[in-house]
Amino acid sequence: MATNITSTALDFENIKNKLKTYLANQDEFSDYDFEASGLSNILDVLAYNTHFNGLVANFALNEAFLSTAQLRSSVVAHAESLGLNLRSKTAAQVSLKISADLTSATPKPTTITLPENSSYSATIDGTSYTFYTLKEYEASDDGTGIYTFKNEDGEEEILAYQGEIVNKTFYVGATDDYQVYIIPDENIDTATAKVLVYDSTTSSSYTEYTKITEAVTVNASSTYYKLREAPNGQYELTFGDGVTYGKAPEVGNKIVVTYLRTDGADANGSSSFTAGEDITADGTDYPQTVLTLSKSVSGAPKQTIESIRQTAPTAFASQQRLVTPLDYEGLILSNFSSVSGVKAWGGDENIPIDYGKVYISLQFASGVSSASQTTIKNQIQTKLTDNLSVTSITPKFVDPENVYLELTTSFDYDPDLTGLTAGNMESRVRSRIINYFSDNLEGFGKVFRRSQILGSIDDLDTAVLSSKMDVGVQLRLSPTFGSTLAAYDLNYPVPIALPDDENYVVKSENFTNQNGVLVYVRNKLSSTQLELVNATTGVVISDNIGSYKNTTGEVKIDALAALSVQSNNTYIKFTVTPANQAVIRPLRNYIINLDEGKLKSIALRDDQNTKVTL
Repeated sequence: MATNITSTALDFENIKNKLKTYLANQDEFSDYDFEASGLSNILDVLAYNTHFNGLVANFALNEAFLSTAQLRSSVVAHAESLGLNLRSKTAAQVSLKISADLTSATPKPTTITLPENSSYSATIDGTSYTFYTLKEYEASDDGTGIYTFKNEDGEEEILAYQGEIVNKTFYVGATDDYQVYIIPDENIDTATAKVLVYDSTTSSSYTEYTKITEAVTVNASSTYYKLREAPNGQYELTFGDGVTYGKAPEVGNKIVVTYLRTDGADANGSSSFTAGEDITADGTDYPQTVLTLSKSVSGAPKQTIESIRQTAPTAFASQQRLVTPLDYEGLILSNFSSVSGVKAWGGDENIPIDYGKVYISLQFASGVSSASQTTIKNQIQTKLTDNLSVTSITPKFVDPENVYLELTTSFDYDPDLTGLTAGNMESRVRSRIINYFSDNLEGFGKVFRRSQILGSIDDLDTAVLSSKMDVGVQLRLSPTFGSTLAAYDLNYPVPIALPDDENYVVKSENFTNQNGVLVYVRNKLSSTQLELVNATTGVVISDNIGSYKNTTGEVKIDALAALSVQSNNTYIKFTVTPANQAVIRPLRNYIINLDEGKLKSIALRDDQNTKVTL
């Protein structure tokens, strides 16, 4: 009976052996010595051919699906078909306060202008980087002859972007084919691109085209362009045809594309800037004074393959419209590189319920200034929500709510299985916990599971025999310091444990009350009522200053005043025991963090090999 040959097998020897087995079962080759014959070479060729065909088929099949594709060109093609607008390399941006001293000018001008593409240089590790303004700004006399430039919101913050200004010119020729204009540059920041279409090669009259991603309505006369990443990593500029997304440039037009060729993340961290030119007013040059409001941030490489793989399905679901919370999250992450995390939810899911609103909480990359955060929120509203959201739905931005875990970990260890001391083992466990939080938590939607972190501790060293962990959930109350009593609410993202007669479920750190007494707050044993206790004597000062609801995680304080906190912080730490210490699942915009100051690691010696002789 003939043996079947699996042509998709990828192992060469396996394929060859199956070929030999197949032939050996044929009457013509029943006594044939395949190893000592020329037929062995033919079998090698057949096996190699089958092997290569199997590999090619396997690779081709992998590249046919977004989840298994390995080549960037394949992933990009799949993502584009799903409607994802890929993020190009992103220029680092810096917030500057720019002014000019015109006290010597007579007469003083009403306003002065900071031209578009004004340059500012900085040096990082011996490498010089140039930043440019992409808009024109104006400044007025403050009454003393100092002119400080302001942005469109009236704030003294001017954004400059790192890179080299590049101009690429195309001429529209006569052709019946759909024209694609190639920009041979992999380092373009597409967000800085400006596309101008001139009436002719010599005309100064032009029409500025807009990115198709900013389109609200499209008709035959719309002027939109699309700038997409090509399979070779460069970029292709295309226009509509009067049907797809507006009209295309006509024969004889000149297309000028201006953009920044950027170094991306390499320019992050710049803090000292020097103006590249003076300000000219009434024919006289005046030096600029440049103050850095925040270090340069937001520089980033092209969107990675894994990021594309994760965000493309969300982009497909959103279909360039904002209806569900996932639509908001996907579009914001796709368009703003400074945003590292987004959480959105409807007003019907908010506490308290707020119909007609969509709540958006943004987690920004490290180093993004508060002024830049405000600018990004304004851009999200003007470029996305105002154009794409459902009518009558108003966006409302809220800051992330940080919730901190207080962990006390005790573990048994056998000193015979390690050369480390108990102190060394405690330090290693502590580091393992800190690294676990850094790698797995500290973001929207991240869930703390105690069993996973205990498993990581148990795997740390063979000397660790077992471990256990007590979990506390901490919120930080920022009171209005002073002698006036005020009410406060704390909303924990998890249910709180029921009171018992031995352990306190709610407890605050020490602070000084309006009478100058060092106190703290705790619940009464076997009660959900809160009491104020003298931290020095342990005497209860007030036996009912509030209460907590275990099912909702709400802690209400009816009357509290604080002059200072013993830890010298500007907040008071309130810690509760959760009803379920095994899983802490954050709601809405809560982000789980670790309070390293409250992290305890306790090594318990377990001499499991010790023998007792009687």
